[in-house]
Amino acid sequence: MNWLQAIQHLHDHQEPGVLITVAAVRGHAPREAGAKMVVSAQDSWDSVGGGNLEATAAERARAMLGVWATTPELLTLRLTDRASNEHGRQCCGGEVTLLLEPLQTVRPYVAIFGIGHVGLELGRVLSRLPLNLHLVDSRAAQLTPERLAPVMDGAARVQVHHSPIPEMTLRDLPPAALILILTHDHAEDAALCDAALRRPDLGFIGLIGSGVKWIRFQEQLRREGHTDADLARVTTPIGLPGIAGKTPAVIAISVAAQLLQVLETAQAAPLHALSFQRHP
Repeated sequence: MNWLQAIQHLHDHQEPGVLITVAAVRGHAPREAGAKMVVSAQDSWDSVGGGNLEATAAERARAMLGVWATTPELLTLRLTDRASNEHGRQCCGGEVTLLLEPLQTVRPYVAIFGIGHVGLELGRVLSRLPLNLHLVDSRAAQLTPERLAPVMDGAARVQVHHSPIPEMTLRDLPPAALILILTHDHAEDAALCDAALRRPDLGFIGLIGSGVKWIRFQEQLRREGHTDADLARVTTPIGLPGIAGKTPAVIAISVAAQLLQVLETAQAAPLHALSFQRHP
């Protein structure tokens, strides 16, 4: 598998990686400028020259993955007897500058349950971001191609689910998925809250509605066996505080901004503590 195929592989498997490119060469070096390789947490593909050069670059790339780095770095290595050689000697006599670029191969999962007026507007906003975006509704009429056309031309990978029992779709989402519950039916909302709280691995559970609605839901959810700690996992009302507008577009923008805050916090976590992989 070459470096280009490796990037596609990481995209397909939702794995993070770093693209390493020989940016500049002075003197003699094992590979020419433009040579590339890809490094993941466990594997590597293609080559930028082997030996100490490549091993040092891979080590640095994995350190970047370990802190979820998003900013590219330059790494310059001398290939002489006097240079530091932690992984064996390379004395070609030259100097190589490598560009290490974190790849955007891991896309967060966001699922919107309820594609009514607010859900559709929220889908339109989120579709502009590099997400795995799931649109779920129990009503087939809300999911027609014509109605969803504005959501389909953005950066997000959109999956549409006509799900008469929406909580069945929720169970298939991966760990760390962000869940937004805003269906047309309070009974559906309550069933989704119950199902979401039975998934301790979810990243965010947001519920649209008033304080009165949440008081009633808490009583119902406690009867289903959920504790106060469980209920604290639900964010309601959703959206940034201080935005009073109630039109669908205003709510959608406010909720999307809140999700960006959640995602930025999650992406600042160490790699071992964050996974968007599908669960068994």
